Amino acid sequence: MDTSDPRHERWPPKRGSPPATSAPRDHLVWAIFNTLYMNFCCLGFVALAFAVKARDRKVSGDVEAARHFSSKARCYNALATAGSVLLPLLLGALIVTGVIHLSKLAHDSVGFFTYQFSGSDDEDQ
Repeated sequence: MDTSDPRHERWPPKRGSPPATSAPRDHLVWAIFNTLYMNFCCLGFVALAFAVKARDRKVSGDVEAARHFSSKARCYNALATAGSVLLPLLLGALIVTGVIHLSKLAHDSVGFFTYQFSGSDDEDQ
């Protein structure tokens, strides 16, 4: 015969500390990559400066300032990457369309620049 009360067998739910917010990312590797390889208008260098500031603030324990600088570093990294990828593609597209336009223009104007010298002239007779 079991005389134990089931209500007393359960442990009360543990109330721990609220989940700690994760430390913000500093985007330092992305900023170094942008600075070394795709430095468009020095945005990679600006991103690197904000990434270093974010890492310094994270190490010192100032999470809000680290989150602020991390956000700025991410923004400048995205701008540097987009500018460094999109501008060469745009430049290449402009060059290709220019070459195509010039080749069509040259092909159409061949008749204008070629003058046929023939032995018979109708005006002279």
